[in-house]
Amino acid sequence: MLDITNKIAEKYQALGENPETYLEGLLHAKPITYWEYIEVDTLLSLQRTRTAFKDESIFIMYHQVTELYLKMMLHELQQLTTEKVTTTEYLITKLDRLIQYTSMLINSFDIMRVGMNYEDYNSFRKALTPASGFQSAQFRFIELHCTSIGNLISHRHKNTTNIQPDMKECFEHLYWKDAGTNPKTGHKTLTLQLFEERYLKALWETAVQVQGSTLEDKLSSLPNIPDALRERVRTFDTLYNIDWPMVHLKTAEHYLNSKGENKKATGGSDWKKYLHPKYQKRIFFPALWTQLEKQHWADNTKNDNYGNCKQTGINASTSR
Repeated sequence: MLDITNKIAEKYQALGENPETYLEGLLHAKPITYWEYIEVDTLLSLQRTRTAFKDESIFIMYHQVTELYLKMMLHELQQLTTEKVTTTEYLITKLDRLIQYTSMLINSFDIMRVGMNYEDYNSFRKALTPASGFQSAQFRFIELHCTSIGNLISHRHKNTTNIQPDMKECFEHLYWKDAGTNPKTGHKTLTLQLFEERYLKALWETAVQVQGSTLEDKLSSLPNIPDALRERVRTFDTLYNIDWPMVHLKTAEHYLNSKGENKKATGGSDWKKYLHPKYQKRIFFPALWTQLEKQHWADNTKNDNYGNCKQTGINASTSR
């Protein structure tokens, strides 16, 4: 006990503080509790519905859970892009976490189908317009941390940009802008306008900040990529850019087209082509895929089984 007390004293003396003041403060401090540390009361008060439909609260809670998972992933990626020394072992640890978080998101997404009444959802969703999951900024920040911005150019513009487009040109033609832009008129939906007003500046600043230090850049700086690391990187790419969009598409079809209604998404996008990865072919790590694999990206995904990814995700890449 004396040793611990001495270490505490040394800690505060090094900070130029009086250790006795801090030790005396401990006599009056209340013990910490789980609900205070986790902020349970605050967390459980964040579900504010806009309609009287009971299942709307499920819709809100699941999206809040999703955002927390995305924050966990972004937390890992922010460390990856700022660490100066990156070993293979460190990368494998981070990739395993990213795979686990993405797998949990994919395997939990059925809540969006089984957790809400079909008729109720198709009623309360109208009260959410123009809000859309498209407006998840963390999703966009994750992409910027994972891969070079040139890999995020819209398929509509890949053949129209310069041979070596600069960052501004790439940023102007990011793929997700297609979902909120009329290709004939160039008019932006309100969904996209509001999103860009809120986040475009921060997204650009992040793109500049991570240039040359994305996860893709970290991998390319290695003299060679061991098979264990290669497998994990390909698995993460598959999970995030094929399986994750496909479970979204599966749920969208359930609510928007299961009875042949072909309803519009709340954000107004052409959701079938926007969500299916075979159209956009977003690939974070193109150097780790063969030309044939990239050409047939997500082609073998079928409506009756997409979203059924491996629980661990470790072997998912072997079937792609």
